[in-house]
Amino acid sequence: MGLFIEPLSQDFGWNRTEIAIGASISAIISVPLMPLVGALVDRWGVRFLALPGTIMTGACIASFATANGNLTQWALLWGIFALCQAFLKTTIWTAAVMSRFVASRSLAVAVTLCGVSFANIVAPPLVRWLIESFGWRTSYVAIGIGWGLPVFILCARFLYDGHDDKRRGDPVKAGGPQIYEYGLSIRQALRSGPIIRVGAATLITLLLTACLVVHQVPLLIEAGLSRTSAAYLASLSGFGAIAGSLVSGWLMDRFHAGTVGAITNAMAAAALLLLLEPFRTPALIVTAMLVIGYASGTKLQLCGYLTSVYGGMKNYGKIFGVMASIIAVSSALGPMLGGVIYDTTGSYSVFILGSIPASLFSAMLLVGLGKYPDWSAVEDEPFADRTVAVAK
Repeated sequence: MGLFIEPLSQDFGWNRTEIAIGASISAIISVPLMPLVGALVDRWGVRFLALPGTIMTGACIASFATANGNLTQWALLWGIFALCQAFLKTTIWTAAVMSRFVASRSLAVAVTLCGVSFANIVAPPLVRWLIESFGWRTSYVAIGIGWGLPVFILCARFLYDGHDDKRRGDPVKAGGPQIYEYGLSIRQALRSGPIIRVGAATLITLLLTACLVVHQVPLLIEAGLSRTSAAYLASLSGFGAIAGSLVSGWLMDRFHAGTVGAITNAMAAAALLLLLEPFRTPALIVTAMLVIGYASGTKLQLCGYLTSVYGGMKNYGKIFGVMASIIAVSSALGPMLGGVIYDTTGSYSVFILGSIPASLFSAMLLVGLGKYPDWSAVEDEPFADRTVAVAK
């Protein structure tokens, strides 16, 4: 998105707030859809949503090429995109993995969500080349088709979850059918202290991440880098995200996930400090992007994993659907926040200054979440009373 800001602004005279507001509208529309998508996942499984969702989303990405400078049309394109992309949100991928893994579940989620990080490596230089070689309209079409077709083929061939195992008469792939039998209801989850704190930390961290993802290229250009260097640095953060995802996934299977998440959020705060004027040098900017990328690689898997261990799998789709609504709110406000700050102040410095204490506060929320529940333990009555858990 960041690489489209400049050509759209040149062609239509839009400011950055007007360009970013489309993504914000899309994210707002997604908010009420996420619990519904989660309920459908709990009922029918992930294939039921992912296969048609891939086709529709690819077509929607290509349709951005029809933008004509009318902001109403721009918002409408993003609204349609939101309806289609709801079928491909994080709930789909995490639910598929959670239904099949018990041992090393965190690392399994990490490997899965590395796809996001690989996209962050490939997309910036690829989109820059497409825009400079063929224009932004052709780039949207190329991304829509070039992304949608292979993803559909991969999903059709490989994307299965526990529901498909049951339908095929093979309910035990890894954790067995019991993983679906225990967990909080939506009402209980909304009263659960750990779930609430995880949701609040996710809201803050992904608000900042959404802003950085959309505005990182212009932010790096403001720091004195060329457009080409900024695109490659944005790609470099993807390597950091892969490392963050895999390393934190391994760590969360061995140490408390809340503590691991708190440390990475604190690291992000320190890295943001390096982007401020008194500190930034080419070497420190590279370091900051790697650390920020590392921290961003932990966000979604941290939320998904902590939701599964503190909420259980009985209603995981619905509960994580609410978390996905929080993610959508963050995605809605983040890009618009960055655009408003830049248009108002002429710089991203205010955003960076505000992000540092916000990252530290989100780290504090993840400290001391408490012992993981054992959802299959018959005798674990004290825990059941404390968290309103559904015990065996």
